Amino acid sequence: MDGNGVLPSGEMQTAEPEVKQSENASSENQASQGDINLFPVPVKTQFGEKLELQLSPSDSVMDVRQFLLDAPETCFFTCYDLLLHTKDGLTHHLEDYHEISEVADITSGGCSLEMIAALYDDRSIRAHIHRTRELLSLSTLHSSLSTSLALQHEMAQNATANAGDSKKPEVLELENLGFMEDVSGSLSNLLSSPSKEIKCVESIVFSSFNPPPSYRRLVGDLIYLDVVTLEGSKYCVTGTTTTFYVNSSSGNTLDPRTTKAASEATTLIGLLQKISSKFKKAFREMLECKASAHPFENIQSLLPPNSWLGLYPVPEHRRDAARAENSLTLSFGSELIGMQRDWNEELQSCREFPHASPQERILRDRALYKVSSDFVDAAISGAIGVISRCIPPINPTDPECFHMYVHNNIFFSFAVDADLERLSRKQSSDLNLNSSERTLTKTSRANGEKISVTTTENHNENGAVEVASDIPSEAQLAESEQATYASSNNDLKGTKAYQEADVPGLYNLAMAIVDYRGHRVVAQSVLPGILQGDKSDSLLYGSVDNGTKISWNQDFHAKVLEASKRLRVKEHKVLDGSGNVFQIAAPVECKGIVGSDDRHYLLDLMRVTPRDANYTGPNSKFCILRPELISAFCQAEAAKNSKSKREPQEASTSSDPSKVDNVEQVDQTETAKIPETSDAKSGESEDKTVIQESGSKAADVADKSVDIRFNPNVFTEFKLAGSPEEIADDEESVRKVSLYLKDVVLPKFIQDLCTLEVSPMDGQTLTEALHAHGVNVRYIGKVAYGTKHLPHLWDLCCNEIIVRCAKHILKDILRDTADHDIGHAIAHFFNCLFGDGQTASGKGVGNNNTQFKNQKKDTLGHQALGKSTKGHSRSNVGGFGARKQASMISLSSESLWSDILEFAKIKYQFDMPEDARSHVKKISVIRNICLKVGVTLAAKKYDLSAGSPFQTSDILNLQPVVKHSIPVCSEAKELVETGKAQLAEGMLNEAYTLFTEAFTILQQVTGPMHREVANCCRYLAMVLYHAGDMAAAIMQQHKELIINERCLGLDHPDTAHSYGNMALFYHGLNQSELALRHMSRALVLLSLSSGPDHPDVAATYINVAMMYQDIGKMNTALRYLQEALKKNERLLGEEHIQTAVCYHALAIAFNCVGAYKLSHQHEKKTYDILVKQLGEEDSRTRDSQNWMKTFKLREEQMIAQKQKGQTVNAVSAQAAIDLLKAHPDLIQAFQAASGGAASASGGNNQVGGENFPRGRGVDERSARAVAEARKKAAARGLLIRPHGVPVQALPPLTQLFNIINSGMTPENTTSADTKQAQNTDEPTSKPEQGQAPVGLGSALGALDPKKQKQTPNQK
Repeated sequence: MDGNGVLPSGEMQTAEPEVKQSENASSENQASQGDINLFPVPVKTQFGEKLELQLSPSDSVMDVRQFLLDAPETCFFTCYDLLLHTKDGLTHHLEDYHEISEVADITSGGCSLEMIAALYDDRSIRAHIHRTRELLSLSTLHSSLSTSLALQHEMAQNATANAGDSKKPEVLELENLGFMEDVSGSLSNLLSSPSKEIKCVESIVFSSFNPPPSYRRLVGDLIYLDVVTLEGSKYCVTGTTTTFYVNSSSGNTLDPRTTKAASEATTLIGLLQKISSKFKKAFREMLECKASAHPFENIQSLLPPNSWLGLYPVPEHRRDAARAENSLTLSFGSELIGMQRDWNEELQSCREFPHASPQERILRDRALYKVSSDFVDAAISGAIGVISRCIPPINPTDPECFHMYVHNNIFFSFAVDADLERLSRKQSSDLNLNSSERTLTKTSRANGEKISVTTTENHNENGAVEVASDIPSEAQLAESEQATYASSNNDLKGTKAYQEADVPGLYNLAMAIVDYRGHRVVAQSVLPGILQGDKSDSLLYGSVDNGTKISWNQDFHAKVLEASKRLRVKEHKVLDGSGNVFQIAAPVECKGIVGSDDRHYLLDLMRVTPRDANYTGPNSKFCILRPELISAFCQAEAAKNSKSKREPQEASTSSDPSKVDNVEQVDQTETAKIPETSDAKSGESEDKTVIQESGSKAADVADKSVDIRFNPNVFTEFKLAGSPEEIADDEESVRKVSLYLKDVVLPKFIQDLCTLEVSPMDGQTLTEALHAHGVNVRYIGKVAYGTKHLPHLWDLCCNEIIVRCAKHILKDILRDTADHDIGHAIAHFFNCLFGDGQTASGKGVGNNNTQFKNQKKDTLGHQALGKSTKGHSRSNVGGFGARKQASMISLSSESLWSDILEFAKIKYQFDMPEDARSHVKKISVIRNICLKVGVTLAAKKYDLSAGSPFQTSDILNLQPVVKHSIPVCSEAKELVETGKAQLAEGMLNEAYTLFTEAFTILQQVTGPMHREVANCCRYLAMVLYHAGDMAAAIMQQHKELIINERCLGLDHPDTAHSYGNMALFYHGLNQSELALRHMSRALVLLSLSSGPDHPDVAATYINVAMMYQDIGKMNTALRYLQEALKKNERLLGEEHIQTAVCYHALAIAFNCVGAYKLSHQHEKKTYDILVKQLGEEDSRTRDSQNWMKTFKLREEQMIAQKQKGQTVNAVSAQAAIDLLKAHPDLIQAFQAASGGAASASGGNNQVGGENFPRGRGVDERSARAVAEARKKAAARGLLIRPHGVPVQALPPLTQLFNIINSGMTPENTTSADTKQAQNTDEPTSKPEQGQAPVGLGSALGALDPKKQKQTPNQK
């Protein structure tokens, strides 16, 4: 059975061999090789061919199988044994889970591998057929736009000389400035058309002769297939334990004999190659197509992001028998019958793997990652089955609200949207929700406890509540909130926290939350023994009845106490209902249970961090603080207490994690730039790591000085024991951290947003930035008020609040919508949100409105009769359900918007502005809602000003949205953090080694398709860029781009920034056209996620302008710069540093065309802003002053030359004037900038070798790299203009440039530009002034990327 499992389990690290090889190749000349030491090992295939694999002694045999699956020569072998022949003549049979180094030493050479055909069995022959079908389809290939751009560019270059190049960017430029007016037009540009399928065979299906009759089983027949080849011949193929052969069957009777031609082979593909020549040719073409793609484009990502746009026009749906078979034989995520996995056992035994050595930790992390990912995958399928009512409950006699489901060894239960109930409670005229409604939501969610608490107990509780139903006490509301959205989120966070604490002997269940069709389902692995009868004695710790009875056990307490130290949970005393005192170190409502496997499980971890003292109302039981905040607070306290370390500590308290990124900018203006591109950009993933890391470090510091811990049970209804002073202290410490959030963290976060230190682009990156700083999203209203003076931030916050409110209402509608009405309901909802959608009879909802309405009436009728048409009206709290049904029929724009405004007030304490509806950024909001609810729309241009912009046919799909706790590798994270610190100090070799090592570890743990791997690639690209190796930087950046597209989504802001960085690197290689195409894509993506009004768009404009400036297209460059200036003045104000950056860039551009007067005017504005913002002493202000002097001097020299009569000879003057006439837009650009610039065509200015003042902090290495690049270029015969532009690329305007500036030698220009670029970067490099002015400086050829980076920096 060795070969059999390869398929299902192997998908994770496909393409590793190529990856390793390419890594190897690209980095051999680099600083160091990280940890990869690869040795060549020859492999003899089943067909006797030879190939060579690059293996590391630490590779497991499973890795080798995976490499063989990826190699074109062996990709279709799935069932084989591996033999290892060593040089001393021994032969070892390799077992799948061994490492090669355990069997033999391959480092000394002389080893070889041999593949020996193994016997098929029922399972492995199906896996083989599945693999064959997969190989014959291109659907697994996800090609990136960047790859195709590079290929097109290469083909174009080969096809023609560079003759037409100079014109191509023109087209780009016009598209770029125009598209911003109409973002919805760019929707159709986002998706590239799917690659053309290569057909190898008409069809391969399981024959209706299956299963083999018993007498044929006895001679080895396993399966029969019907094959139709491209030639049109039909064959019946027999699969036996050893071979595939064509049998003689025809018509309806089986004839098992081989045909006269006697075609047989050990693999199905081998057989097809023998019987069909067209197959052979097409299959070769298929393999070539896959081989020409980037290796990462062939890899499946484990949990691909939902795409909110689908191809339009919708591709035709064609017959595919194989697809039909798969969908009908696999049910809701269970593997083939009899193959159920015991998720819990797999997960816990992986956790028990040894983890002393680095290699053991990698194996353990990898096993945990794989099992968790498979669990989430199965949970999603199972949850869809539960919600679609295809899986029966295990307790069908109980009331529906208590139904629980077990499928594929996963336990499912429902959670309820409590926020929506608050809105409805407020709105429903009678607030007397009767008791049953309130307890409906009461299912406590740990699967152990649910079942151990018998249903009779639930009924008693119902009784109890009924008695008290008039008193809506907090305790009673708490009952109903046990299974709400908030508590399930918190439970997931708590489970993650305990998993990370990783205390030996304390276990958690695997968990995932799936939102689909308006329902939220919580999936957990099944607690061992819980389904096998009475486990009432298994509860050893915590309470199942909200503290009435508390269990306690010494052994369990010791383990929980160990975890509590790592999680900052304080050991404290509580009272149960009878007044007994217990000493516990966890929230009261957690459950400690011993499973039948004798492991100690801790469940229901809904309050691992304390409750937020700023929110103590009855509805905010689950408003708890974030763990990042707790870390930041403890760090700040530790910093206060250790006076000596006080300064540095405060600088890094994670209330400003992004400062850590800024360290990068300290002396290395250059290094700083690129990282920022993505670091800051996200205000997210990076910051997150920073905070968490700093959190753990802080913990160490704190332990020395102050061991701060928090009691999670203060401010709750549980009774605390202990002295009043102690309780008061506990409450005080929680109040203190809550105030720290409100008075320190929030204002700091708002300030970072205003200085663009953190620059989120869309709702998702805003949420990530908030969380990274330890701020809960419920504070978003306060953030909005704090940023009201900056339009892009105000819009971002308002839009996010609207999206979050609308999401609840849309989910509510979906919960009550019959299956056949879902498309109508979503289209109607969007029409109400963006059009002037009237009640459901409105014309926008397609032709079935009448049916739609009648359906609704029927449903209402049923509801009234007490028969719910919807199996899951769990959420329909009593009569409230009827109100909601009515609400869908009567949903109109007015009612929807009034609900949203009301919801914003209740949930976020935020009063939407009157004009919120007209100012909403429609595309960004649609995108955000679709991503949050799982809707896919047709990618076409919508007329959003119409009354009903959406038709039912525009809604293409509704997908589940999942939250999970898949672990990541902490070791790699630490390496990346250390690497960032080294990079900031300019230690490129060390940084390179660390990032490569992190990349290698992550590659082994998660495979390449993971966000953290993308991070490593980004930093590697940065290091290579600073080391002057552009080509290798592009390779790494390309990897990051592919991973981001696949793991985060095509239009995620990180993906946009990847395109921006690619553009810079291409520009560094003088491939300006390719660079501009990538910039164009980056702008399209930014406009989708943030809309055109965002400082990042302005920053990108500056970078585009720099590129045009470098290829001599000054008029285009000026247009972009002026557009950027307008945006920044409108968004940030006239005195923001970013605005100064624009003025400075314009000054440089005018200097390039000899308009020194305009240069001086713009630099004066730059200087004024810098004086105001930074003071006269700041080095950046002084740099600006020096620039002003330079421009003034040049202007005077020019005038002096005129007066001396040394005017340019008439011919060249006339040429300049003619050129200006030919390009009136240039004159307009000058005039627009400041009026009468006719002097632009003025005399010849001669600037001697002036010594420009050097900006501080220019990076010596980068300067050397630049010099090196220039030398190489000179060797290739290129004329090095200041920005290293090939001569022939200079368009006619440059002639003007040359005439006007003929006196200015390239060297002068260079020194000027370099100086300016330094100036540019300078602002970035100062941590104390968080803002990095973007894109000053024009020495793009090499120094540029700095800028660029910087630009993104902004984030």
